[in-house]
This record gives sequence, structure tokens and C-alpha cells, in this order.
Amino acid sequence: MPFTAKEDNRPVLQSVLFKVADGKLTLVSADGYRLAVVKLDFDGDEGQVLINRYELRGVISALRRAYRVRVGFEKSGESLDGMSLVLDTELIRYKWRGADGNFPEYEKLIPADFKTFVSFDTNEATRAVSSLKVLSDSKNYPIDLTIGNGKLTMSSPDEKGMAEIPADTQGEGRIRLDGSYLADALRACGGMVELKLVDSKSPMLFVSPDYELVVMPMFAGESQKPKDEDKTAEPVKVDTEPTDNIEPEAEPIADDETEKANAVAEAEAIANTKAEKPKHKAKRKAKEPVAVA
Repeated sequence: MPFTAKEDNRPVLQSVLFKVADGKLTLVSADGYRLAVVKLDFDGDEGQVLINRYELRGVISALRRAYRVRVGFEKSGESLDGMSLVLDTELIRYKWRGADGNFPEYEKLIPADFKTFVSFDTNEATRAVSSLKVLSDSKNYPIDLTIGNGKLTMSSPDEKGMAEIPADTQGEGRIRLDGSYLADALRACGGMVELKLVDSKSPMLFVSPDYELVVMPMFAGESQKPKDEDKTAEPVKVDTEPTDNIEPEAEPIADDETEKANAVAEAEAIANTKAEKPKHKAKRKAKEPVAVA
């Protein structure tokens, strides 16, 4: 959910793709800069349907309380693709008409031929991100990731803050990404996560069991000093429409002091909480994979 587009003029990317094929239930969402893919074992009829994010948003809390959820598709003459999604729980049955349109060929957007790998604990990484967020004057805060020598180093581009996390590494690499995107990725994956890099300009891939998240980097030059142009990440193109070009969604900037105070409180709260053993998460990934245009 967090990785669906919010723009009303992009109904396809506002939707989550439900697809059943080859014994797998695959859920896919993309917002122009990120692509999320969940794959679960599934025994049922094949089919696929697009469901708008606003249709799904209200039922998430109900599904969390359900012991079992049965997913199915029904033929419907009400949509162009002739399919509706049906979710059955022990208490209630939900049915949504499929949205019109064709989802982009997302498989082509998942990078391959990686050169750098790092596995680390998302709890420790989340604390580091919260600490670096305190140094930012706005909600837009780039973070540089440096991988190598058995550790993952997170730092602000102006070198005002740095945090090192023990990690299993293979190869060396460096990449810059939006701090809020990194925080979303850590929440989505949870527990231990593996990050795979091709290079500093190509999409990165976060991997946890049954889950993949592709995130576009922010382009940075040789210098670590922030530049105005660094903030604009050029999305990987997916032709939903010939001239589509997604712009990043602007977020209201809170009062500087209030934002910093909130960030400090968030960092302290996380630091004071003992890291729990990662819990198995249902792979719904209700979050509100490479840039999709």
C-alpha cells in the first residue's frame, strides 16, 4: 500500500495487482520510484485483477484480525478485464470490481547482475535513520550508504552525522537514497534484510522472505556535498502511457523545531526499546519498485 501512487491521473499505479499463476499469489505495487513484490504459495484458480488502493485501505485492519483469508477471482461483466477480487474471512466476504487498465511489466524492472551485497538488521538500521533525520532541516533528507569490510555505514551527505552497523558484506559499494524511502523499506522488510546493488546509479533491491522492494537512488556526484539536483531521482520508465512522467509527491514541511523535536523523540523511543526477535509477517505489505512512469 505505501508503494502505490497517490496521483488520481495514474489509476493503474494507484492499484495493487493481484495475480495467481504457477502456484503463487503475487501482489505488486509501484509509485514511480519504488516497486514492491510479494510472492506467496497459493492453491487456487489462476487469474489477475487490479484493485485501487482506496478500496483496500479500509479492509486492512479487518484482515489483520482474521485467522484465515481465502483469495479468489470471479468473472464479472462490470469491468473491462471481466474479473473481480473476492476475499473471504471467517466473518465476512469482500468483493471488489477490478480496475481498468494493464499493469506495467514489472519483472523487467527488477535489477540483476549485482556487484555488492549486504545483510543487516533492520532494527539497528531504523535507529540510525532516525538519528540522521534529526540533522535535517526538512522531511527531505538524503542518506549515503557505504558497504564494505563487514559493515554498513550510513551518513548524511554533509558528513554531519554517521552511523555504522555490523553486517555481512560481499563486495564494496556506495549509494545515496532518500531517507524516507529507506525508512519505508526497513519497515516493509523487517527483521534481517539483504540489500543488493548494481552500482550507484542503478535501482537497488531490498530482499526479505517472499518480499522484494526496488528503490531508485538519488544521483550524487563524486563529492559528498549535497547539491540541489541530487534530490531529484530519475525514475526508471514503465510505459503505462507514452508521455507519462511521474514527479515526486510534495510533502508539507513542518516547522523546523517541531520536526526536529519529533525526530529526536522518535530516535529516543526506538533506542530505548529492546530489539525483539523478528516476527514472521504476513506478506500483505500494506505500505503507504523502481521508478515507474
